[in-house]
Amino acid sequence: MDDNDHGESPVVGLLLAAGGGRRLGGRPKALLPHRGRPLVEHAARALREGGCERVFVVLGAAADEVRARAALPGCVLVDNPRWASGMGSSLRAGLASLTTGQAYGAALGPAYGAALVMLVDQPGIGPAAVARVRTAYRSPGTLAAASYGGERGHPVLFGADHWAGIAADATADQGARGYLRSHAREIVLVECGDVAEPYDIDTEEDLSHLE
Repeated sequence: MDDNDHGESPVVGLLLAAGGGRRLGGRPKALLPHRGRPLVEHAARALREGGCERVFVVLGAAADEVRARAALPGCVLVDNPRWASGMGSSLRAGLASLTTGQAYGAALGPAYGAALVMLVDQPGIGPAAVARVRTAYRSPGTLAAASYGGERGHPVLFGADHWAGIAADATADQGARGYLRSHAREIVLVECGDVAEPYDIDTEEDLSHLE
């Protein structure tokens, strides 16, 4: 698939933003303030500015509040009622949303060739890293990921041929790690250490990264 019926990029952004921030005292990560706006806005903007014309955002904890407070123009908001069971359920919900009627073109099959997956709690990863990984797309069989000093990180690009296998393997907080380990030889690593920092906002100490 080199294009779709709507003239959009074959790579769609998929932002996992459902976490409840258990180690942050139950503060949903999507709503953490950063530069005056909710963290989810920064992540969605990084995907859009990195070349993903359409962005699907998976919400869970405080989903109604995120909808009310965050400006997410052009995004498709996906609810994950099972968000508390871990990242795996959010990844499954996100991939499932790409294979429903809203993500199909003219009944000819999925409108997208790949999903570029990003986590809401990594504000050090911006449009430059998104754009680099996105350019690794060649076909629905592509697997690619940002790397930092040779270590695989986010964002990660999943070609559509892999979605079913990833969804089947995504359990608890594992996400796609198991699937990626078993397909390690197929992954194109794209060095992004010079344009991004892959830290997570997981603990109270990590909040020092936010402005």
